[in-house]
Amino acid sequence: MATLTYVLDPEPTPVLLDQLTDLWADVSNAGGAVGFADLPVPRELVRPEVERYATTLAEGRTRLLGGFDEDGRLVATAFFGFNTHRLQGHWCWLYTVMVHPSLQGGGHGSALLVEAERHARDLGLEALRLTCRGGMGLEDFYGRCGYKEVGRVPGGLRVSADDYRDDIMMWLPLT
Repeated sequence: MATLTYVLDPEPTPVLLDQLTDLWADVSNAGGAVGFADLPVPRELVRPEVERYATTLAEGRTRLLGGFDEDGRLVATAFFGFNTHRLQGHWCWLYTVMVHPSLQGGGHGSALLVEAERHARDLGLEALRLTCRGGMGLEDFYGRCGYKEVGRVPGGLRVSADDYRDDIMMWLPLT
């Protein structure tokens, strides 16, 4: 298994944003459930989403946990999305959890989630929450990583005109 180095809050340089764009397009085009459905997903469609994340990073509303390969290339991500509601400050969202397709199946997804959990604890959080697309077995993967399914909206995600998937909410208590 390739060794990845995890960094919380890597500098969002133009190179990093380009690598994030490439990673997101590669994961999407390999069938990953990371917000896009129509394949192929061109970089030009991904880039505005990357720019939105760059804005939320600059504003402190999100934080990036990046996984980097031996060459310093971004190959895994998880974004922490913080709540602004005073009753929800004890937990945060985990968004856009992805590992490059060439590294999938080698334990890197689980390792990324372990790192996310460690950093969440260091940030004083009591839980992590994420959603995933039904019909892909993702809830099973997250379940093996300790997350519990706590909600499901049948047909809550429209992948295409005739393909509706469940929107599944997962929860990981940290205390």
